[in-house]
Amino acid sequence: MNADKIREAKRKWLEKAENSSMKRTGIKFTTLSDIEVNLLYTPDDLEGFDYMEKLGFPGEYPYTRGIHYNMYRGRLWTMRQFAGFGTPEDTNQRFKFLLKHGQTGLSVAFDLPTLMGIDADDPMAEGEVGVCGVSVSSLADMEIVFKDIPLDQVSTSMTINAPAAMIWAMYLVVAEKQGVKYEQLRGTIQNDILKEYIAQKEWIYPPGPSVKLIVDTIRFAKDYVPQWNPISISGYHIREAGATAVQELAFTLADGFAYVEACINAGMDVDEFAPRLSFFFNSHLDFFEEIAKFRAARRIWARYMREKYGAKNPRSWMLRFHTQTAGCSLTAQQPENNIVRTAFEALAAVLGGTQSLHTNSMDETYALPTEKAAKIALRTQQIIAYEIGVANVIDPLGGSYYVESLTDKIEEEAEKYFKKIESYSSNGSMLEGVIKAIEDGFFQREIAESAYRYQQELDKKERIIVGVNEFVEDEPVEIPILRIPPEVAEKQKKRLAEVRATRNQAEVERALAELKKAAEENQPLMPKILDCVRAYCTLGEMTSTLKEVWGVYQEPLVF
Repeated sequence: MNADKIREAKRKWLEKAENSSMKRTGIKFTTLSDIEVNLLYTPDDLEGFDYMEKLGFPGEYPYTRGIHYNMYRGRLWTMRQFAGFGTPEDTNQRFKFLLKHGQTGLSVAFDLPTLMGIDADDPMAEGEVGVCGVSVSSLADMEIVFKDIPLDQVSTSMTINAPAAMIWAMYLVVAEKQGVKYEQLRGTIQNDILKEYIAQKEWIYPPGPSVKLIVDTIRFAKDYVPQWNPISISGYHIREAGATAVQELAFTLADGFAYVEACINAGMDVDEFAPRLSFFFNSHLDFFEEIAKFRAARRIWARYMREKYGAKNPRSWMLRFHTQTAGCSLTAQQPENNIVRTAFEALAAVLGGTQSLHTNSMDETYALPTEKAAKIALRTQQIIAYEIGVANVIDPLGGSYYVESLTDKIEEEAEKYFKKIESYSSNGSMLEGVIKAIEDGFFQREIAESAYRYQQELDKKERIIVGVNEFVEDEPVEIPILRIPPEVAEKQKKRLAEVRATRNQAEVERALAELKKAAEENQPLMPKILDCVRAYCTLGEMTSTLKEVWGVYQEPLVF
């Protein structure tokens, strides 16, 4: 049947559907990005669709269908459960528990003081030590976190940004002490400071020197830690702040392009570093939109890397990403429902072709997960991997009229955002555009408006959240909670005092002075940071030294 006949048949069918169907009143038939969803999709929604240009084959440009030829038939995604709480001893024990139950990669959560680059005994750390992640103030803590865990046999992801270089250096020195060569290490540091200014707000230094520090880590990884991903460009926290799927995709890829430009400006060839760039996306509740988002992300990245940035190596065109199910979709009401939400979000990530996956636990709206909740979340991934058959075929939704149309629409909307961001620069530079858009508050305003619109839709019941604005129960919630006792902070302060008392103070002062000098002279910082770590300089001492040179960032007011 030709396109004209299909179009005419569809017109007649729609007339009958409109006359015979009852429409649910009040419900919005749009994606969470406010993209209108048609009642039915047919070939005319993909008129002029070029299979080889838009899809191709898995493992080949433009990678819409996946970055590997055999995808999950060759190797399943890495199953990571975000873990870290209390003392380093507590976290080490949780890691061993998860590895015992089939987890295939470690993912480290740090507490707020560590994320902000301050020590456990800093007055600003009061009440936060070990609460939302593990407390790490020096190499002594990191040695305990990974005690009896052979670093040449696991892949480790660390969610750390402003002080990422220091935390990574601690991990590298732990490997040295284990006798593991840098070349054997596999893993990722998040190390994405631009999204901190946009969404998560855990920064230390101004954007310019912060990006320079990231470029330093990328260069060091390229030269000495070749299997490591020195950055995980993160849309996850952008989405958690209230962004739509389109905004998450566009802002994240814009940040990625900015880092590419920063590395090229620093004298690196794009094919030297781009194959080790990785991404971190959110998987939210709008099932098909999330799948389309992941497919569009691969296609956009491949095109820009090849056509705009001149990458020649196909590995530079491949967008590799970790996914975490949406923390902001979890509800405190009827928390067992979160198991179901997480399962569908995880399934969307798998159908979207993720390389690594974390599934949230049902109790995370209350506290860090208990062992039981974490195990259920891990078992969710294992059931998807082994029991339901979706890992047997690559991109099973490829060719769906709806999914392909939605993928195209998300790509189109992302391109509109790229143009807006580039307009902030004087010469079309994404790096300059992103930084100036941050300083102007553009990203913050866009996310705030989306979050406000979404909340209005919930208030009007245009969208239904089970247990929240419909099917509500008044019964009290009874669920075990992981509580961090105050003794954790005292234990960490005591260890830190012991470190200060037993280290070579002259060596500490020398290493910090060399770090400051390197920053003042715009020299590579990773070798100096490693020297500081080996001398047992604390995290707070290293970040404070760089504050003396670079200052501290102050966010502009956004109305």
